[in-house]
Amino acid sequence: MLNVVRLGDLIKCLYWRDGGLCLFAKRLERGRFAWPRADGGVVSLTSAQLGLLLEGFDWRQPVDAARPCSAL
Repeated sequence: MLNVVRLGDLIKCLYWRDGGLCLFAKRLERGRFAWPRADGGVVSLTSAQLGLLLEGFDWRQPVDAARPCSAL
């Protein structure tokens, strides 16, 4: 379960497994989380999209980072 506060810069995630429950929270220093629209109250994300969302990237339009060139 994920919960985004109205400002869009804080996300809370509940993770439940056999042994218990964990609450994770993350706040962005700049910008907002790119949260998808819910169709019928349900949001579906792949693990890659969730990873980008939690890192603060706009998962709908990921930007390829500049890759370092070889020094050789």
